[in-house]
Formats: sequence, C-alpha cells, structure tokens
Amino acid sequence: MSEPASGHKVLVIEDDAAISRVLQLELEHEGYQVDVARDGLEGLEKALKEPDLVILDLMLPRMDGLEVCKRLRAKSAVPVIMLTAKDRVPDRVAGLDLGADDYLTKPFATAELLARVRARLREKQPKSNVIEYRDVVMDRDRHEVSRGGKPIALTAKEYALFEYLLLHRNKVHTRDELFNGVWGSDFLGDSNLIDVYIRYLRGKIDEGFDDKLIATVRGVGYTIKD
Repeated sequence: MSEPASGHKVLVIEDDAAISRVLQLELEHEGYQVDVARDGLEGLEKALKEPDLVILDLMLPRMDGLEVCKRLRAKSAVPVIMLTAKDRVPDRVAGLDLGADDYLTKPFATAELLARVRARLREKQPKSNVIEYRDVVMDRDRHEVSRGGKPIALTAKEYALFEYLLLHRNKVHTRDELFNGVWGSDFLGDSNLIDVYIRYLRGKIDEGFDDKLIATVRGVGYTIKD
C-alpha cells in the first residue's frame, strides 16, 4: 500500500463495537483516515459524503446493510466491501447484486481484509499511462519497461510485481503483502515465491547499473525508495 501514506478515507459501518474498533485501529495503522458509523442510517448519511471506500456490515440496526448498499448505489459509485456473518450463497449474491464490490464473511483475517481494501482502492484510482522513475520508464498501455533507454523484457508477473513496487514506493512491503497485492488472496501458493521473483527482477532491472532500485529490508521485506 502507498496506501500507508495515502490518507484514503475509509468508512466502517459496523454495530459491533469490538469489531469496529479493531478495524479502525488496523486501518489507521496502515495510514488510512477512518470514520465509524454504528447503524445503517448513520452509515448511509456518512457514505453519501463520498469516502474513498466503505466497509459495510450486513446486520445493522435501523437499516440493514443490503438497504444501505441499495440506496448508496443509487447515488454513488464508492467501492463497498460487505462484511457479514452470513455466509450462505444467496446472501452473498444479494449483496453483490445490489452493488457491493467485494464480500468477506466473519470471522475474517485482517490481512485479507486489508488486501481487499488495497485492491478496491487501486481499481478506483485512475491509472496514468506512463510511470517515470529515475531512468526507468514503464508504459502501462503497452506493458513495456525500459531503463536508461534500453528495453527490458519482463514476464507478466515480473511486470506486475515491478509495477506494484513502483506505484507504492517508500513503503517496505512484507512478502505476504506483495503476494496478496500481485497474486491475490485467492491464489494458493507460497509467499516465498516473492523471493524468487525479486531475484528475477534484480537480474533484469538492476544488473549492470550502479543505482540499484530494489532494496531489501532485512527481516521485513522489499521496497523501492526515492
């Protein structure tokens, strides 16, 4: 996540005080600005003020989450992640049909929720066609990368990992964060795969250049720093 320094505004609509507090603390730790609503009517009022993303519980007092989502979608395209204890397929389908962008059932892993928040916010952000950083040029329309004017051939996953690091510079990413951000939380694999792809990237991006872009923070993960 550049997300730690992004200041994106996240609204949590959750009536369970313990859950809403945990979500608030975790999101604020990641650098988000967090507001909390404890019932559906308050949540809808706050959601219509256009936060960057809404985390919406299904079972709420005064107005349930499905009705909140329905009324919100009539006026706003803000990303919505529905969070609920109901895990039956019809419940999930109802939420998605009313315009929810994603769905998580309780109990949930905080890391997965944060990954989904990052994914929804990335989708919301307009993407520039070209990223220029030092002597690197990444053309995102053509999926082409060059350094010092020399074309660099990257595989699809190498490109996606390098793009993620470039877009989220100055943040040290754990292997799990990179794995979820690039491969996705639904991919069944080993996060140690990141080490392999970092090695591939360094061989193509940094080899032969005095200015090394990809840095290792021992015991934490990887980063590209300005």
